[in-house]
Amino acid sequence: MLNNYLSKASYQAVFLGYNFLPIITWKILSNPAAEIVAFFNNYRIHKQITYLTVNNYDLKLDIYQSLTTKPHPVVIFIHGGGWVDRPKEVELFFLLPYLKMGFSIVNVGYRLAAQSLAPAAVTDCQSALGWTIKNSQKYNFDPEKIIVSGFSAGGHLAMTTAMLPTSADEELKVAAVVNWYGITNVKDLLEGPNIRDYALEWMGNQSDRLEIAESISPINYVHSELPPIFTVHGDADLSVPYNHAVKFHEALNQANVPNQLLTISGGGHGGFSYSQNMKVYKHIENFFIKNDLLGD
Repeated sequence: MLNNYLSKASYQAVFLGYNFLPIITWKILSNPAAEIVAFFNNYRIHKQITYLTVNNYDLKLDIYQSLTTKPHPVVIFIHGGGWVDRPKEVELFFLLPYLKMGFSIVNVGYRLAAQSLAPAAVTDCQSALGWTIKNSQKYNFDPEKIIVSGFSAGGHLAMTTAMLPTSADEELKVAAVVNWYGITNVKDLLEGPNIRDYALEWMGNQSDRLEIAESISPINYVHSELPPIFTVHGDADLSVPYNHAVKFHEALNQANVPNQLLTISGGGHGGFSYSQNMKVYKHIENFFIKNDLLGD
């Protein structure tokens, strides 16, 4: 790489007003300057599309896609931040490998704890999936090849989007899940040795918070009809316990769900090196190939 960091000034210049981070760690691009230019030359961007309005609050998503008009498989990406902070643009550069694989990207914002406590973010992301399916023809998405993915809390929301039943009279199906070190047992973070402040903040003082946590924990929704699920998790993660991934994939194996757990030895909560990230994306690409999820 030319370097691992992009300054605030450079970042603002490139993204023309997004201005979401003072400094961004860049551990995914081999040649940042060239790939920035290629990005704007080769992809169409639809910004700040309202997919749902709740209590006068507009929920937005962005679309990134190639200039070709044929139907593309699509990754619905959900950002992390412990359900309590960060904008949807924060992990944008980590989506470039999906674009290079031929996917369109739907980058989803959702209500954080300050706007609405749990489980609002869960239902928001399900609504984003419904919007994507309904607008497949308009944006040249292949509705048979919709993958949901996310980092950390976004990984949790990707899993709940794919796994939880919806309250609406509609069937929302996805083709696969790519979970980056997401929470699989929310209740585990509310009490006992794995308690986490971000989970407590998301739940707030709701009297039924333990019941809510149980109802939105992916570990409680494992069954044989689930789509293929890929997880990457560092075994030294201090934010989301590694055993969340281990126990979840043990349950997937018992239910005969196609799955893969990629462990990053010594890896923390993200922050993987360039070579580690490249390894992850190669495994993800092979996972897509194995499950016939790439475009034609």
